[in-house]
Amino acid sequence: MPYTALTPLAGLADAVLLMARLVTGSVMVVYGWPKVRDPHANARYVAEMGFRPGWFWGTLILAVEFLGGLAVLAGRWAWVAAALFAVEMALGALWKVARARRPFADYSYDVLLFALCLVLLAFGPGAYALS
Repeated sequence: MPYTALTPLAGLADAVLLMARLVTGSVMVVYGWPKVRDPHANARYVAEMGFRPGWFWGTLILAVEFLGGLAVLAGRWAWVAAALFAVEMALGALWKVARARRPFADYSYDVLLFALCLVLLAFGPGAYALS
């Protein structure tokens, strides 16, 4: 891709993708770690939100966030983890809008993470990946 005034970072695409992976993967791991530490509390919380059975959905979310975050950080199977996390963030945002009637500030972070996942799905993990 040639450099233009409209794409000043085009020559650094792999570094930008690395940054996107580091941010997305780190957030996923940080979100997932409390769930790893206390999966029973996570299952109860997920069930209270209306996702039943809580143990199934809680375990799925735990795995997507923590293990998927590690995959994104490494760049190995990053597209699978990014796709699953994108679905989780989209559903989370929709739930916060439709069911919980939360303001934009409460779901804007979900939307941003969804967009980062789309970047990884569109452009891959970049050259600095273990894949």
